[in-house]
Amino acid sequence: MKILVTGAAGFIGYHLSQRLTARGDSVVGIDNLNDYYDVGLKYDRLNLLGINGEEIRQNGCSQSPTTVFRFEKIDIADKSAMSRLFEKEGFDMVVNLAAQAGVRYSIENPSAYVESNLVGFVNLLECCRHYGPKRLVYASSSSVYGGNKKVPFSEADSVDNPVSLYAATKKSNELMAAAYSNLYGIDSVGLRFFTVYGPWGRPDMAPMLFASAITEGRPIKVFNKGEMSRDFTYIDDIIDGTILAIDNLGKGHDVYNIGRGKPENLLDFISMLEREFGVEAEKQMLPMQAGDVPATFADTSKLRQIGYNPHFSLSEGVSLFAEWYRKWTEKN
Repeated sequence: MKILVTGAAGFIGYHLSQRLTARGDSVVGIDNLNDYYDVGLKYDRLNLLGINGEEIRQNGCSQSPTTVFRFEKIDIADKSAMSRLFEKEGFDMVVNLAAQAGVRYSIENPSAYVESNLVGFVNLLECCRHYGPKRLVYASSSSVYGGNKKVPFSEADSVDNPVSLYAATKKSNELMAAAYSNLYGIDSVGLRFFTVYGPWGRPDMAPMLFASAITEGRPIKVFNKGEMSRDFTYIDDIIDGTILAIDNLGKGHDVYNIGRGKPENLLDFISMLEREFGVEAEKQMLPMQAGDVPATFADTSKLRQIGYNPHFSLSEGVSLFAEWYRKWTEKN
């Protein structure tokens, strides 16, 4: 298949592009390469996909030597650029992983979320409508469950109470995709990702923040005084689930949870990192932050019906993450 992956320089986008090209798909990756976090990390990911960073800086595009992966610097909020891309390429499938991420940042800079997560998403839907393909897999988020008390979170649960703008934009994506499916026959599925971690992760997420603080001897911020649990899901399991959604895309619109289905206490996660790095962290206990939730817990039974089976225990995943982090920091 010829697949467009948006957000290809991002954490999940990089890993997905790597897996798709390895199995023989032709992938065009796009990303706006914004500075929400260190752009150098994004270029490092692209380099592993065979992309020449200097070519991107000069020309806005580059192609890997194998020709199975090409990259263009494009913002999905740029309607004209997106229309030209779709008209030129003739994609078989679109996977949208481009978004302004981060719950806490949405409180500080709401306009960035409207531009990328709403305007950009509508542009993608319009391109799928007018140029094809009418096949779309896109990133939603476990944050749509908001302050739900019932656990585990099921796709059938209400998602009417978002506690952050980020969550509201992700719910809006699901509503818009459903509307375009009904109106224009665009087959689509939203993936509600649960706390993804692993090598090449985002620096603004807890695993990278904790690892950085622990290894540099700085205190780590522990919100809600550690009374938090997260359904930590290793990146390889996330990619397995995403590819299952791609290969089993049905008619109409649907949503899937992708998580490990086993929430872990935040302090236990920190303890595993401490063991891996051989350092006991200084912990700064803080109250719950606005827009955050105390627990996430995925019911993955729906995705398991099409073959999903997460393999990585938390201890295995943390060990692999820590091994990568040590090597990465040595090079940087």
